[in-house]
Amino acid sequence: MAVQPQTLYDKVVQITHVYLGPAADRFIIRQVRNHLHKEPEALSREDLSKLIDWIRVAVSFLTDDSELVEEYTDELERLTTDRPPLPHSSITN
Repeated sequence: MAVQPQTLYDKVVQITHVYLGPAADRFIIRQVRNHLHKEPEALSREDLSKLIDWIRVAVSFLTDDSELVEEYTDELERLTTDRPPLPHSSITN
């Protein structure tokens, strides 16, 4: 059986899972639908900047740990290019 390539949405959820655990999928779906007004599967690289801004705001309400918020959003910003995850990250492609 062939493995489906990961969509951008899948990659965003994978990164988010490291920081939010099992709530990652539901969190990203809500952010994409409510703020970008599209279905998560239609997420594009052009959407990432706006999505990351909204995620930064939302996660800042959940934690006072600004370093964690920056680490998380930095990981997401790596998706705007073809840069791999940082070595300290537990995220794999």
